[in-house]
Amino acid sequence: NSFCTLLGVAQRMSQAQSQKVTLRGSVATVAEFFGFAVNTILYQRAVYPPESFAQVSKYGLPMMITKDDPLKQYLGAVLSQLANWLGTGEVKKLVLVVNGLQSGTVLERWVFDVDTSAEGGSTRAPPKSDDVVRSEIQALMRQVTASVTFLPVIEEECAFDLLVYASAD
Repeated sequence: NSFCTLLGVAQRMSQAQSQKVTLRGSVATVAEFFGFAVNTILYQRAVYPPESFAQVSKYGLPMMITKDDPLKQYLGAVLSQLANWLGTGEVKKLVLVVNGLQSGTVLERWVFDVDTSAEGGSTRAPPKSDDVVRSEIQALMRQVTASVTFLPVIEEECAFDLLVYASAD
């Protein structure tokens, strides 16, 4: 089982502050977490209307997931490919970009740095228990939620892009 570290950083382009939490888990856990993070951001930042989401319980927290079929299919395809890429150890950064439709400007960038340097070799840290991983995911999701409270309301219709950055190799 491959293990990687995900550092979550929520950044507003005009904000200097950033917060980080470290999450270590299997590739499947990281991909699943990123899916929940994207859904949470799309819901909380009103990129899609609230009625497009349903609440589920995951990691001991209430989470919002989309009910919008085209969005579910898109995210499913992206997360499946992301899991494959994470398995190679070459993914370095995941970015959710919120774009204003009228202005054409980038309104927000949510950046998740991925560190897979501990994969392979004898220096790999032992895997964390499910309880520890769950606790770290809870902390990161609370951080995403808390970050939203400091951001201004988005005043225009918007869309989003998901970007995956890999190592130069």
